[in-house]
Amino acid sequence: MGGRMRFKGLDLNLLVALDILLSEKNVSRAADRLCLSQSATSGALARLRDYFGDDLLTQVGRQMVLTPRASELSDKVRSTLMQIDRTILRSPDFTPRTAERRIRIIASDYATLTGLQRPLQEISRQAPLLQFEIQGPGADPQACLERGDVELMLMPEPCRAKGHPSVALFRDDYVVVAARGNSWLGEAISTEEFFAAEHVVARFPTFRPTFETWFVENHAESRRIACEAESFLAMPYLVAHTDRIALMHRRLAGTFASALDLRILPAPVAIPPLTEHLQWHVQSGSDDCLSWVRERIVAAHAPEACAA
Repeated sequence: MGGRMRFKGLDLNLLVALDILLSEKNVSRAADRLCLSQSATSGALARLRDYFGDDLLTQVGRQMVLTPRASELSDKVRSTLMQIDRTILRSPDFTPRTAERRIRIIASDYATLTGLQRPLQEISRQAPLLQFEIQGPGADPQACLERGDVELMLMPEPCRAKGHPSVALFRDDYVVVAARGNSWLGEAISTEEFFAAEHVVARFPTFRPTFETWFVENHAESRRIACEAESFLAMPYLVAHTDRIALMHRRLAGTFASALDLRILPAPVAIPPLTEHLQWHVQSGSDDCLSWVRERIVAAHAPEACAA
């Protein structure tokens, strides 16, 4: 076999190369991820083309695109590799104190602070060798979970990936935040004052927060946007010591109100509350380490958390 394991004529080592080539659609980037030279990666692509009798990747202008056959194979190959990883390669003996692993989680800065900070502190005490990589939501977090690029997602209910289990961790509602020294605001804020005020908002290039989506869809009146930030956590700092206001998650507002001398007022517009869900891939049910981490996160939010 020349050191290569084959299944029905396919060098199984090429499955990993195929997965990365179809994901990157670029031989140079695939070579970097595979830790191979470009010539070796091109050779792997040539052997894959020969085996499948298909170009797999074709040049269109300056980009390479998947052929219909490659598009058909892409999810199947990724799913197969994930299944091998989770059912064969994972150690069957999980001991928190000695377990070494990197766990990737998609979560906004708001979700990280309110949903993950406390449980990850406890996990670090019980499983000190576990590492966590928190990624902000990109253009398609659902696809990241589906492909196995991350192990967990902490996202609002409408953003859950279809076909994968989840737990509702907690609910939060929205409040108006203003500086205590705001020169025009009284004990409450009316709808007219709300829309006349200068607002601080969180805006992201790849996704729209759920309440922003709701606001655009349900209010013809537009707000006066004075300041935008790609961060929920930056919002209270941009309100402090100004006459601006912000519509924020109550939990986040409460975290910063005292330190930044902010007032928290009821929102004059009724906005549906937010429910944050912890989600994982359907194939990871037998992953003892990941199950243990999920249980610790859910336990930190009991009794609010419930299966969904």
